[in-house]
Amino acid sequence: MANEIDRRTFLRVAGLSLGAGALYQVAPALAGGLADGEGGDVAEAQRRANGEAVTPFTFVQLSDTHVGFSGPPNPTGTRAFERAVELVNRLERPPELVLFTGDLTHDSDQPGEPEARLRRFQEIAGRLKVTERHVVPGEHDAAADGGVRFRGVFGPTSYAFDHRGVHFVALDNVSRARPEVGPELRAWLRRDLARFSPTTPIVLFTHRPLFDLKPEWEWFTADGDEVMRILAPFENVTVLYGHIHREDRHDLGHARHLAARSLIFAFPDPVTAAEKVPARFDPARPFHGLGLRLLERGAAAGGRLDAREVELTLRERSGTEGFAQLLRPTSL
Repeated sequence: MANEIDRRTFLRVAGLSLGAGALYQVAPALAGGLADGEGGDVAEAQRRANGEAVTPFTFVQLSDTHVGFSGPPNPTGTRAFERAVELVNRLERPPELVLFTGDLTHDSDQPGEPEARLRRFQEIAGRLKVTERHVVPGEHDAAADGGVRFRGVFGPTSYAFDHRGVHFVALDNVSRARPEVGPELRAWLRRDLARFSPTTPIVLFTHRPLFDLKPEWEWFTADGDEVMRILAPFENVTVLYGHIHREDRHDLGHARHLAARSLIFAFPDPVTAAEKVPARFDPARPFHGLGLRLLERGAAAGGRLDAREVELTLRERSGTEGFAQLLRPTSL
């Protein structure tokens, strides 16, 4: 029976977007869509094939904090980042991981300032009450010096680790001073994935999108197609990225690509906007365009995700207990 199930429906990914990021829940879909016993059969099949069955956990993605940025279109600096940390720490079920998908800092050519901004990022991120924090660079962090400063603080810009039956891959697509991964890292990725079965869930996190979302805005990775071909044998692939300063979801072939919002300012919809101009800051609505995103596995065949938007209000920004929320259907 397990072989008759689309294995990509096996994992349930649910989340809360925190303005600049998202809380994801990874859990075997043992109810709400699989017949009695089928979920257990799939879990056992995954355990035999992968050596470890997936067990439930949550993790958070934060992106584009741009520590050091000041002025229009966001005069509040690190306030959104700090607020996101507060929200994560207040979650009833603490996440086990936090992934930062690049542009941790805003670049600067002032002597000593890039290092100071990295230290400031570390100080704010260090407030997170989580066991593990993982980072990947954005072009503002690593393009100017090929990632030298970044590696000096955080270590390798590409690496991998396993967590509760899921294989995570951090992939650097910015340090070559152009939007690409490069042949050396693609070879490393092939070697890293070689030991895993096709049923192993893969979560890859990077900065730029690995598909041509809007090439004229530099929303692409030149060798993204080659990277996705390396991932093609795997039946459950999620790619998390930042860079575009807005939430986005694309299902392309075997993979789901999810972007988190920025924690500094928003960019417009690439489909409808004529130019790439940041959204204006409205002091009366300082969190306009920021908020929570609830993702849950729908009842439709294939287990696609339904999403609801939760927009934060001034009351939430001022620290009033409890969310003042506006639920509306998402356009995804």
